[in-house]
Amino acid sequence: MRIGPAELAAMLEAIARRISAEREALNRLDAALGDGDHGTSVSAAFSAAVDDIAALNQPSASDIWLAAAKAVMNRMGGASGAIFGSFFLKGLPAVRGHDSLSKSDMEAVLKAGLQGVKARGKTEVGDKTMVDALAPAVADFAKAGDYAEGWRGTAAAARIGADSTRTLTARRGRARYLGERAIGHIDPGAATVATIFEAIDAWWEELIRSN
Repeated sequence: MRIGPAELAAMLEAIARRISAEREALNRLDAALGDGDHGTSVSAAFSAAVDDIAALNQPSASDIWLAAAKAVMNRMGGASGAIFGSFFLKGLPAVRGHDSLSKSDMEAVLKAGLQGVKARGKTEVGDKTMVDALAPAVADFAKAGDYAEGWRGTAAAARIGADSTRTLTARRGRARYLGERAIGHIDPGAATVATIFEAIDAWWEELIRSN
């Protein structure tokens, strides 16, 4: 099974719904390390992406991915918007030219997005950032044989990665100024990545059941 424009739009809508439901929980995570508005910002960004995509006339997959990138960068703003936006922007070349995305196509999108995030934030696994959830998720997706196995694996790997940030001292982002006081708190960006992949996994399972 492949993911075409309609499915891609539905996937992003599922992400927006899940993040909206988790908005306050993400805000609470951010309050321990930052301004306490991460959940609100990321929820507004993905809601804007859904609205912008709905306004497109017969969009291609790359039109949808680009609209998501712009919404995330413009509505989240600041460093988070730039970093999350980099995930979509750097994945865009792997989407272009495809009427629909195979599992291997999506693997290329995710890998490019991960490299974009790491380059933009100058981050690696262990820095207590979204990369701690994103890197293992992308690695797990690459090992999977199909979409169902891939999304299930990314959801589990991302959540484990996000939870692992609880024991880390932040080396990047605003939380690095807290030093050891950041230990004991989950990075909100990593938690957001886990929430995104959990939303995709649930959406995919529902899609399969309905077909």
